[in-house]
Amino acid sequence: MGICDLLLDVASTYDQGQGTATGVHAQDRLRATGNEWADLLPGGFEAEGNGGSGGASQTPWIGVYDPAVTRDPKKGLYLAYIFAADLSTVSLTLQQGVTSLKNTLGEGEKRRSYLRSRAETLRTGLPPSLLAGWEEQPLFRCKLSRALSYEAGSVAARTYNTADMPTESSLRRDLWHLAELLQHAASAERLLKDEETTNGLRTTGFVSDPPTGFTGLDGFRPKDGRDYVAHIAQRTVTVTRDHENLIDGFGRYIEPRGFVPITEKMHPKDLVLRRGGVEWLVEAKTVKKGNPTKAVREALSQLFEYRHFLYVQQGQPKPHLLGLFTEDIEVYAPYLEERGIASVWKTVDGWAGSPRAVEWGMVDMQ
Repeated sequence: MGICDLLLDVASTYDQGQGTATGVHAQDRLRATGNEWADLLPGGFEAEGNGGSGGASQTPWIGVYDPAVTRDPKKGLYLAYIFAADLSTVSLTLQQGVTSLKNTLGEGEKRRSYLRSRAETLRTGLPPSLLAGWEEQPLFRCKLSRALSYEAGSVAARTYNTADMPTESSLRRDLWHLAELLQHAASAERLLKDEETTNGLRTTGFVSDPPTGFTGLDGFRPKDGRDYVAHIAQRTVTVTRDHENLIDGFGRYIEPRGFVPITEKMHPKDLVLRRGGVEWLVEAKTVKKGNPTKAVREALSQLFEYRHFLYVQQGQPKPHLLGLFTEDIEVYAPYLEERGIASVWKTVDGWAGSPRAVEWGMVDMQ
């Protein structure tokens, strides 16, 4: 089940009067979103449908979260598909959490004005090329305070007419595009500056210029091979949910293609694949803000280091090398190929990869 099918099913069957009980078709479909969309979301993202709690919502919605930013729609930034009250439209929006502001700003115009000021300021700190073609505030045709706050809190949005929905591939491209914009917005949000003005609390700018790129990599410099092996064996490795989801999704995908994915007792390796007595060393990396540079650098260095210290110096046969990424690494795929490293990445339609990955049978030729 894709994005389009689920959205259309909810739009055509949702009835607020039926409540939220199990067995109400549209409510069941919303609750199933997380599982149904798990394999089509950008790497590491999670989805959760919401048709109301206590009573059915006038504007049902589906949250799409980057756990590194927030999993809580009450605060922080996230993506959402929000239906208009008449179900004639559904809007994909980069949304600010609104509920956490209730205690300090209430639920009326004071909260909405503050949210609008934050959204306007955030947009000035985002890449114009990523904002081009996206509207600012959708309309949900609902007078309830929360729906009005969602309109005010939107940073970027695209509204779809449920009677004339775009193709599945277009919907997925829009979602992946907005997921990239979310990562930029999350970096900029941390620098927002609030001030009390004559018109109430407002976001008036940034405490410093929003970040425009990545900082350099810090290196570990062991004196010899024993130091290196001791270091990677003893260090604490921070594993994020998006990293785990990438490995899990790829493992479930690659096993039916004849590979045996192994993570148990493989530390510090992310993943090992085996087939017919041959081994592949896999390094998984999350691409942030649509910029694969850092992810590729880290994958390249770790693959060479692990092969040298964990295989060659241990007297083990050299494994094949594979970089696994949450999205297309573009010009870096041939760069890695020239260095003997294949690459596979998640796409809006499944998985794709470099010529070596095609040759090994990991992905189909594009």
